[in-house]
Amino acid sequence: PAAWGGRAVETPPERPHPKPFLIGVSGGTASGKVRPRPGPARPGTSTVCEKIMELLGQNEVDHRQRKVLILSQDRFYKVLTAEQKAKALKGQYNFDHPDAFDNDLMHTTLKNIVEGKTVEVPTYDFVTHSRLEETTVVYPADVVLFEGILVFYSQDIRDMFHLRLFVDTDSDVRLSRRVLRDMKRGRDLEQILTQYTTFVKPAFEEFCLPVLKGSFI
Repeated sequence: PAAWGGRAVETPPERPHPKPFLIGVSGGTASGKVRPRPGPARPGTSTVCEKIMELLGQNEVDHRQRKVLILSQDRFYKVLTAEQKAKALKGQYNFDHPDAFDNDLMHTTLKNIVEGKTVEVPTYDFVTHSRLEETTVVYPADVVLFEGILVFYSQDIRDMFHLRLFVDTDSDVRLSRRVLRDMKRGRDLEQILTQYTTFVKPAFEEFCLPVLKGSFI
């Protein structure tokens, strides 16, 4: 449905906005690309995307006036079938596989953003594993940071970035961060560790890590 995002939003005629500089930020789960939302900030956990926003003086600016914005690949998880959602609730669905993402919607959304259009992007609920009806309106910006574990996997999407960053973080640090994050989402430790060893770690090694050679920084 159009309400799930991706489409450009009709806005009053105005001076054309310059095409934004698109930066891709990738890395393993909980590598420090961006802080999970919602959730309290933890001292000393400034992330790569947030640090860029801070250095450019954009972290306190109203979202409609920002020159720099952060958009997460996590917003583009596919809508699950009843069977897939049942597996997800048991920690038996692979959210780290490229097929878990709606790559067509992702590409359309990024294309509209690069063209300087105001767009609607989907909202995803990590507790219920559902794409919500409400969307978020993203306004044109000078710089767009698009972050996620597999933002460089698709050739079509990878070629859209003007700059590619890979956040290389120790695997033990990433696992400990993931455990804390997922426990806050109501999951038990056994399920978190099983999902990590079954899906997350193998997917990182097969789909995420190889793009390190193609990252610019």
